Amino acid sequence: MAQSINRRLMKVGEIPAFVEEVIGTGCNICAVGHDKYVVGDADLSKAEYEKIRRELEKIEDAYGERDFLKLEIVRYLRSIGRYLDVNADGSE
Repeated sequence: MAQSINRRLMKVGEIPAFVEEVIGTGCNICAVGHDKYVVGDADLSKAEYEKIRRELEKIEDAYGERDFLKLEIVRYLRSIGRYLDVNADGSE
């Protein structure tokens, strides 16, 4: 996804709304462990993916840069039960 030079920064208080909007697209957003999160779209057909990709881009544009909030997003996802813990061998 393209980034503009003067990009808006997401605020901590926007995390719940951001997560709800991503969930609303049909993508499964969840924390993985305590320091990562993913937006799952692997089960989508090519046509569904293209539609949802555009929706996710709109969400990203609306909320702005969020990389610096990764750990806060992970904490929020864990607090609402949207997480996977994986063992060193990759199993749940």
